[in-house]
Amino acid sequence: MKIIMLGAPGAGKGTQAKMIAKEYGLPHVSTGDIFRANIKNGTQLGMEAKKYMDQGLLVPDELTVRILLDRVSQADCANGYVLDGFPRTIPQAEVLEEALNKLGDRIDYAIDVDVPDENIIKRMSGRRACLTCGATYHIEHIPPKKEGICDVCGSKLVLRDDDKAETVKNRLEVYHKQTQPLIDFYTRKGVLRTVDGTLPMDEVFQAIRKILD
Repeated sequence: MKIIMLGAPGAGKGTQAKMIAKEYGLPHVSTGDIFRANIKNGTQLGMEAKKYMDQGLLVPDELTVRILLDRVSQADCANGYVLDGFPRTIPQAEVLEEALNKLGDRIDYAIDVDVPDENIIKRMSGRRACLTCGATYHIEHIPPKKEGICDVCGSKLVLRDDDKAETVKNRLEVYHKQTQPLIDFYTRKGVLRTVDGTLPMDEVFQAIRKILD
């Protein structure tokens, strides 16, 4: 079972990807993790990617797909995998599809965790982080015992720049421009399934289980 996770930043697709991976015994394949692993291990692909990253450039789609295919060709991916963070654009999806076709393979499901922008802005701007110990909170859903103070180490909690409403709006604009077309792409392929990401995390997961079972 080969699954792609789609959804805006902050929609919770990463959390759901990990839950699917655990439930079905599939590797959770995150492109960020693969890049870091290849660079750390000094592989040829990792060194190629590092050249771009060191210059602050995006790794080209063709190289990203090569690194991804190298990962999914490993033994633990024989029964499938959950792709998280890729593809992000139509050209990436096309390169991936072409590469899988050559292997006589295809994506079984593209799962879109659908959350309206206003919910995401509210959700992310409510996050608070402790920069000392790394603990995270949410002012509504997981508030600290004492407002603005970390339960774990007593340090001051902050709103990260990434979670500020203006930054989140910009990230959502990029998402809608680049990644939203993937929803149409996978709809045409007949593999898109949409779940309501505004539901509690466990209910979102149960909806995904119904699709996969």
